Amino acid sequence: MDENEFDVFVIGSGIAGQTVAKACIVEGMKVAIADNREFGGTCANRGCDPKKILLGALEAYELSANLKGKGIDKVVKVNWKQLQKFKRKFTAKIPASTEQNLNGKGMKLFHQSPEFLDENTLLVEGKKIKAKKIIIATGQIPRKLEIPGAKHFKNSDDFLNLKKLPKQIVFVGGGYIGMEFAHMAARAGAEVTVIDTGKRPLHAFDADLVNELRKYSETLGINFIFNATPTVLKKQRKKLTLTYELERREHTIEAEAFFNTAGRVPALTGLDLEKGNVQFEDNGVATNAYLQSTSNSNVYACGDVSDKNLPLTPLSGRQGYVVAENIINGNDKKLEVPVIPSVVFTSPNLATVGYSEDEARSRYKNIRVNFEVATDWFNAKRINAPLYAYKVIMNDRTGEIVGAHLIGPDAGETINIFTMAINNKMTDRDIKSTIFSYPSWGNDIKSMV
Repeated sequence: MDENEFDVFVIGSGIAGQTVAKACIVEGMKVAIADNREFGGTCANRGCDPKKILLGALEAYELSANLKGKGIDKVVKVNWKQLQKFKRKFTAKIPASTEQNLNGKGMKLFHQSPEFLDENTLLVEGKKIKAKKIIIATGQIPRKLEIPGAKHFKNSDDFLNLKKLPKQIVFVGGGYIGMEFAHMAARAGAEVTVIDTGKRPLHAFDADLVNELRKYSETLGINFIFNATPTVLKKQRKKLTLTYELERREHTIEAEAFFNTAGRVPALTGLDLEKGNVQFEDNGVATNAYLQSTSNSNVYACGDVSDKNLPLTPLSGRQGYVVAENIINGNDKKLEVPVIPSVVFTSPNLATVGYSEDEARSRYKNIRVNFEVATDWFNAKRINAPLYAYKVIMNDRTGEIVGAHLIGPDAGETINIFTMAINNKMTDRDIKSTIFSYPSWGNDIKSMV
């Protein structure tokens, strides 16, 4: 085989792309992998992992603030510079270690995003590459805000790498990224505003619990502006000014930094998919049940860039395994997606799994909805948690749990128990008959059902 010919060429070095590449190289295939950014993907370099590291210190701040005068004399102070230094101990080594790992397995690495020349040919680093199978695993990128002055917006990468926290920050977009960063910035001492075009933040999450989170966020000093449409961002001498429309009137807001947190879209720009006969829509590459392109059988797409995407790292890995098996064995495995939890890592966490209340009402004749703000429960009271609430949804006829929505200090962990329960069709009786450790957050779910 020519040095510029490969059995498998993977575009993207995140979890999905690496999973495919590693599985195929084990089978003796000639594999190449390319990325136009640091090897290792978004989650490890500039997403979930570094975000959670920053969150660790801010959780310590939150706990000390809640317990001040109840065993804690002083609220801890967040040292942003030290926190960023600690974060870099994790992230700085990712690209080099990823490249070393992939090189060691015998893969050819390219440091540029390819472009299609035809259905089996790519142009990368000035070379024409032929590949029997091409895998698109490029993930997602921030959605552009198409307004004058948009170039002055910073994005999530910039926030996670801030050397110094601005005094005033505006996040344009109240999704999970905007809300997580807003909580971090407010606790680290910034004056924070969240602007959103909708009537509330976190549209994909339970409205009742989001309302509780919004009210608590306001006690932290986070200001919300809803139903607002940004129109112009102007850079002044020291600050920036955003003009937005609200109730048919023009308003302005000034801050040191504005961040675009208006969501993410599949990273497909520059690939020239049309030349490769790869059909795609706004939600990603069009694929069949095998994650194979519906228009070019030589191409597969996995992870956040496919039209079967949910922006969740565990699902990206699963999609990578599906694609690898179908390349190796010839389309013998369809993508099967279990019920998957989703967590907003605000403090406290907001977590969800299964059906929403409206979805459950449309699918079942009768449902039972247990909803309560439970700040007077022991686990919340022992750490003086200001917010702890749940909504659990059950099929009233069978008692089967079909949806769970939590907000609380450990909701990101507790939701995993509900995920296991829903995937295994457990009932309220099954949960109540299980003996959990006590007193623990997990034990609380017995009272929730």
